[in-house]
Amino acid sequence: MSLRAEQIAVVYRSGIFSRHGRTVLDGASLELRPGETFGLMGPSGSGKSTFARVLAGLERPAAGQVRYRGRSLAEMGRAERAVFRRNVQVMFQDPTAALNPAKTIGRSMEDVLRLLGRPKSGWTAGTLAALDRVGLTADVLVRTPAQLSGGQNQRVALARILLLEPEYILLDEPTSALDVSVQAQVLRLLRDVQAELGIGYLLISHDPSIVGFMADRIGAIRDGKVVEYEE
Repeated sequence: MSLRAEQIAVVYRSGIFSRHGRTVLDGASLELRPGETFGLMGPSGSGKSTFARVLAGLERPAAGQVRYRGRSLAEMGRAERAVFRRNVQVMFQDPTAALNPAKTIGRSMEDVLRLLGRPKSGWTAGTLAALDRVGLTADVLVRTPAQLSGGQNQRVALARILLLEPEYILLDEPTSALDVSVQAQVLRLLRDVQAELGIGYLLISHDPSIVGFMADRIGAIRDGKVVEYEE
């Protein structure tokens, strides 16, 4: 049930009719495995976030393919893509980007349960269980994202993702916008969730200490390719 990127190439062109562009990824390959964390490093602009978007199916590469459960994403039909999108989620650097500022946390959680087609009778129990898993209590349900701290919003974002029961979460600098003490709490939470649920992570970070704490395998993007470090 691995998630693989094979020989991914991404080129950003300066205009619609331009023949020239900037090559961001050039033959980047990586395999994510259930229950493991791959830490991906690299300088700003090296293509780390672009690689995550391609792996999540949010951006189409110029060449190469993403394979999930042995199937190419490009060949999947609508039903298969729906399964893929549910099972491969992204947790962004800014948690408020995933939350509607006009909605309470309770409404945002209900949106996910509605999308999943869960019976309304189980919404409250499902929501409270997800919040409890990430260390939050029911009082956040009546608040909006602006009324919560950055750490609380990141926990809410994780709780919404966990409602989908994903197999993989792509963590794009998930703690870089948080205070150092809150970073440590969120990282420990992510490790606990992984140990409990067996979720595979791609962790993107520029911080070697975070990658060292979280990752089972470590690599970096160099010259458009993913270079995995020897253990």
